[in-house]
Amino acid sequence: MFETEKMAEMIDTYLIPWGINIAFALIIFIVGRIVVSVIVNLLGKVMARSKYDTMLVSFIKSIIKALLMLFVIIASLDQLGVDTTSLVAIFGAAGLAIGLSMKDSLQNFAAGVLLLVFRPFKAGDYVEAGGTAGSVKHIGIFTTMFTTPDNKMVIVPNGNIYGDNIVNYSAMDTRRVDMVVGISYDSDLRKAKEILKEMLEADERILKDPAPQVAVSELADSSVNFVVRPWVKTADYWALKFDFTEAVKLRFDQEGIGIPFPQMDVHLHKEESEA
Repeated sequence: MFETEKMAEMIDTYLIPWGINIAFALIIFIVGRIVVSVIVNLLGKVMARSKYDTMLVSFIKSIIKALLMLFVIIASLDQLGVDTTSLVAIFGAAGLAIGLSMKDSLQNFAAGVLLLVFRPFKAGDYVEAGGTAGSVKHIGIFTTMFTTPDNKMVIVPNGNIYGDNIVNYSAMDTRRVDMVVGISYDSDLRKAKEILKEMLEADERILKDPAPQVAVSELADSSVNFVVRPWVKTADYWALKFDFTEAVKLRFDQEGIGIPFPQMDVHLHKEESEA
């Protein structure tokens, strides 16, 4: 009889309260996990509609899910009577230590997130950033890969890119080609200018609006320099620059207009020797 009463007392004192706490902790964990999944999936759909990078969406979803699940676990442990204050302090200290030891990596990570969110460039653009220039191959969380014109792969930390000027040559649909053409001082200036205008009008790649510009820019040491500034589609920039430079030389040769090269005149003075 005594043992039965003692067993009943233990059940009432320990087993039932602990069983209730465990049941509530499991309910909190299960329901919390379901709620976290719903929130993360909803966030992913919203970010996908905003056309954010797939890698960024996946990474942010993982971070938010981990943080929310941490709160769910802490709430479940608190229901079991575990002192969560000390647990939170331990997590905070561990996070601070990890953050200090990975300062550079966190800087690159933050810069990578900003690059993926604000999109100063995208894959395929030709940019100058982080001390290098090339076509963007891949934008990662910590680094960005470039392909140089001579087909070398360059991997640049995102912190270096976002902490410096970024020049995106592919961002605009059109670009202005800046060229300098020099003629000799004894050549016909007006004729050379008309030839340059005629060549610009004949090339179909050159846009009519904005209108191309031809003007005398400098009376240099050995040449009269023209600035030639046509507007083209960005994809035609280099082809037009190379083709037009070659065409100018061939046309000027045909028209008898000289293109000077650097030279120096040396004058010798002969002195009469004394008798």
